[in-house]
Amino acid sequence: MYVIAGLGNPGRKYENTRHNMGFLVVDRIAEKCDIKVNRVKHRALVGDGMISGRRALLVKPQTYMNLSGESIGEIVSYYGIAHEELIVIYDDFDIDMGAIRIRKKGSAGSHNGMKSVIAHLGDGDFPRVRVGIGSSGGREWKDFVIGRIGSGERDVLREAVDRAADAVICILEKGIDRAMNEYNVRREASD
Repeated sequence: MYVIAGLGNPGRKYENTRHNMGFLVVDRIAEKCDIKVNRVKHRALVGDGMISGRRALLVKPQTYMNLSGESIGEIVSYYGIAHEELIVIYDDFDIDMGAIRIRKKGSAGSHNGMKSVIAHLGDGDFPRVRVGIGSSGGREWKDFVIGRIGSGERDVLREAVDRAADAVICILEKGIDRAMNEYNVRREASD
């Protein structure tokens, strides 16, 4: 079984913010694969189903971003998931807005949610899909990531969420190397 966890913050206050890209991607995967993410288990909203012939558990931790590892660590331990069968999806302001990056493993960088996940799992040896939200343009980073998505950004980020969902489905269907080749491409600026 694969565990596909999107990082974000629960509650209406944080809906449609840059920091909730992980939640938005999980929601999009759920739509594409007809999986209902509506049960509460291990301090997360979860839903299970089949994706490309593989059993998958979609996860949206409800612990708030900085404690995401508490919920994900509990799930990984409970189900005995190997780290390579965990995929974590999250926002990244070090990547151009709308770009996505898939990696087999790595560090948390400056992302507090990923720091929590790595601390609870003991290492960063698990796949991740990062959704680029772009730089803050001089705004305080905290205000930027939990701020509402502007109208000029909506289409770009909506497309990135859709591509990130397709990338996760590709990982399950064709493997992570193939997904990295197909989806780790630079987004071309529009005229």
